[in-house]
Amino acid sequence: MAIGLPEFVENPENRCPVILLLDTSGSMSGQPIQELNRGLAAFKEDVLKDSQASLSVEVAMITFGPIVKLKQDFVTIDQFTPPILEVNGGTPMGGAIEYALDFLENRKQTYKDNGILYYRPWVFLITDGAPTDSWLLAAQRLREAEAQSRLLFFAVGVQGADMNILQQISPPERPPIMLNRLDFRELFVWLSASMKRVSSGKVGQAVALPAVGWGQITT
Repeated sequence: MAIGLPEFVENPENRCPVILLLDTSGSMSGQPIQELNRGLAAFKEDVLKDSQASLSVEVAMITFGPIVKLKQDFVTIDQFTPPILEVNGGTPMGGAIEYALDFLENRKQTYKDNGILYYRPWVFLITDGAPTDSWLLAAQRLREAEAQSRLLFFAVGVQGADMNILQQISPPERPPIMLNRLDFRELFVWLSASMKRVSSGKVGQAVALPAVGWGQITT
């Protein structure tokens, strides 16, 4: 008799977990949040085109602004319904990163408890501002997790983002990028393509993002 959570009994495939860590502070109002919402829809649409990725890719969404909030617990992409994000308040980025790290460790333990293998998780942060809370401890924890190969962290700045702080938060080998023209759709299609390659076992073969790119990503 199968033992474990129903989601893993029904789908025992290796998991590719990704946390979307999204800035929903007031400065993201207008076109930025509209384009971000469109990009999220494109992400789901593109991943669903790959049958293996549909079973393997798991998405969780954490927003920050004005508070840190779990917007979506981990679900496979077919169960992911991109919410319509709204904006308000400040940018508690440090708290959001720490929340994401704790949340991810809990999910990894759940995988282990249910005998599910998983690829190195991704944490994908998008912001157009600077932290309005303490962020140094979050940066330290994040870099330690990266150094121990417990996750891969990606930071994307939208116009107005404090790239200097993002540089200090991000691992040296994967500095933050600035997203031009609010092209979130292109960004999320890149993320989708990378997730599909990881789920198929093609490590180190992530698709380069035109004009931006982090190059080859090793999972």
